[in-house]
Amino acid sequence: MSIRLPLYKKLTVLFRIEPGCLGPQGKDYVEEFCVFARTELKSFESGILRWVIKPRYDKSLPEIEYALSNETVDRQKADAFFSDFDKSIANFESTLDDKLADLVEQFFER
Repeated sequence: MSIRLPLYKKLTVLFRIEPGCLGPQGKDYVEEFCVFARTELKSFESGILRWVIKPRYDKSLPEIEYALSNETVDRQKADAFFSDFDKSIANFESTLDDKLADLVEQFFER
């Protein structure tokens, strides 16, 4: 049985995509890529996560942020959330990095 939390109990993952990860002309594609990535990621851990994918134009902002009930939580609290579902935040972030690398390739192969 898969876990399906109500939206208000899900952990929000805000992931900011740097235009440079899309190549030298990344700034021309980053907005479109964010829409593509969100569509592709919506099923990844969808029972417990809510996805927000945005461009990272301001490098002072973190690449990834977590929130519960619209309040930003630190990595330790996010890790505790994952632990409640026998998951590891480190494994999640590693898998996410791999998925994003694959998505960049898919995006440009369309």
